[in-house]
Amino acid sequence: MRTFKLLIAYDGTDFVGWQRQPEGISIQGLLEEALTPFQDDPIALVGAGRTDAGVHAAGQVASVSLASAIAPADLQRALNARLPPEVRVLEAEEAPPPFHARFDARAKTYEYRILNGPVIGPFVHRYAWHVPAGLDLGRMAAAARAIEGTHDFNGFRSAGSQVRTSVRTMFESRIAAAPAPTADGAVPRATAGAGRLILYRVTGTGFLRHMVRAIVGTLIEIGRGAAEPGLVERLLAGAPRTAAGPTAPAHGLCLAAVSYADPPPTVAAHR
Repeated sequence: MRTFKLLIAYDGTDFVGWQRQPEGISIQGLLEEALTPFQDDPIALVGAGRTDAGVHAAGQVASVSLASAIAPADLQRALNARLPPEVRVLEAEEAPPPFHARFDARAKTYEYRILNGPVIGPFVHRYAWHVPAGLDLGRMAAAARAIEGTHDFNGFRSAGSQVRTSVRTMFESRIAAAPAPTADGAVPRATAGAGRLILYRVTGTGFLRHMVRAIVGTLIEIGRGAAEPGLVERLLAGAPRTAAGPTAPAHGLCLAAVSYADPPPTVAAHR
């Protein structure tokens, strides 16, 4: 058996999420079906992050063990030939047999896009939350920085999340105006609509169910003046989920990257 590491990107709009579900089409299910020609036994594909329905990925990582002599580059080409265009294997490489995409991950980075303005363009609406109301970016940026460090994120967790602990370490939590309001950098700025694209980027050891979307919803409330920046600190200190902002829509969220290297010393200091 050989272990393969796959780097995957997908538009999650029309799928039920990463994980295979009793009903609906999942990214995991599509990939496992595409892998069936390479092995008679059932395929067990493991993803680094279980993105929800409608959430996108630019840097999802998966691992799979195959009893096949196929070269990684040939595997990549064969999978892309069998997958729909909304799902692409960007890279394929052979990894040491113990490699596990989920358990070996040291950090994940998510990005959330907000189009702040009266109109959102047709080439952006699938990848950004349209918020017409005016937003104070300075207030939002200050509140976002409070997320950094090791905290109990129970106040940002949706019901139904079954984990042993809600304590997580966030290495980076920043919000700023993005350089261009496009989904992939290829669409001219004018086609995005009237407004600015705001990008929230967060990197941490792990994330609770809907955690990033709850953080974004809270930052929006702070940005439009409906809540004070200190709300983030109150939630981290034990305020309930009901005190936070709404859960932001799934389509603005993207799994940007998964890291398998230990955090640098300057980042580890947040622990």
